[in-house]
Amino acid sequence: MGLLDGTNQAAYYDSSNAANYGNYQFTSLEHIINAFMVAYVGESKLLTKVNRTDVQFHAMRAIQELSYDVLKSFKSQEIEVPNTLSMVLPQDYVNYTKVVRVGTDGIERILYPARKTSDPFAITQDANGVYQFTDTDNADSDGDTTTGVDSLLEQTPSNTSANFESQTPVNYQLYDINYSSDIEISTEGRRYGLEPEHAQINGSFFIDQLRGLIKFGSALAGETITLHYVSDGLGTDAEMVVHKFCEEAVYKHIAYGILSTRSNIPPFIVQRFKKERFAETRKAKIRLSNIKIEEFTQVLKGMGKQIK
Repeated sequence: MGLLDGTNQAAYYDSSNAANYGNYQFTSLEHIINAFMVAYVGESKLLTKVNRTDVQFHAMRAIQELSYDVLKSFKSQEIEVPNTLSMVLPQDYVNYTKVVRVGTDGIERILYPARKTSDPFAITQDANGVYQFTDTDNADSDGDTTTGVDSLLEQTPSNTSANFESQTPVNYQLYDINYSSDIEISTEGRRYGLEPEHAQINGSFFIDQLRGLIKFGSALAGETITLHYVSDGLGTDAEMVVHKFCEEAVYKHIAYGILSTRSNIPPFIVQRFKKERFAETRKAKIRLSNIKIEEFTQVLKGMGKQIK
């Protein structure tokens, strides 16, 4: 029976199968490995003998590399900013694509990173500026004293982080509220020299890589924040899938990875598969870019508007 026969369709559209909606567009890692072993490994083929473990390793590496800029391995988390003004980075976080504030209308308003601040290790000092250290001397049960290595005592929070979190954002719209046109704007309202990333009232953030936190300004306390981030696609077994537009690229990644690590393969064969891997990756990226001509022309029409 075919894949789309009546019985399978009825089971697919059943509400109890909601977790599998849309899964037909993906191929599992196990299927990729099995198909590679059948199509690329055997007598009279390019690879006469390959360990399945090697194929699995290169398949996972292919998913990981393609997840960064080809596959749709983007996730999101939404929180309400607590009083600590911080958010823990997700467990499978690799990099962020954007951080947004969600308004009451449900529209996402992008937040820009505060590039000129950080949360440094703040050293605790006494009134004379002398550094303070943690006391790691421990007394054993028999009365002996073991001297440990003292370390600098950290001040929490640092002055830099505290000042950032307590800042009040500037509402640049207030400068123009009493003027009817750009010509009438006074010198006070001129925006010459402003940096666009700071000329907004949505708020700002910075990422503390050392502590695995996102720090927000005080204006975002209690606001709904959504973090859109990139994962490597290897978080769980269910995530280790490949879009069918990118399936051939994964095969080329595996083949090149295996061939490039063998000593008895002619260099021109390795170079051939390197070129094929590049070509298939580029083709997959174009396919997954999801460009629709109707949507594209609509955007261009909007760019043609006259601004008075």
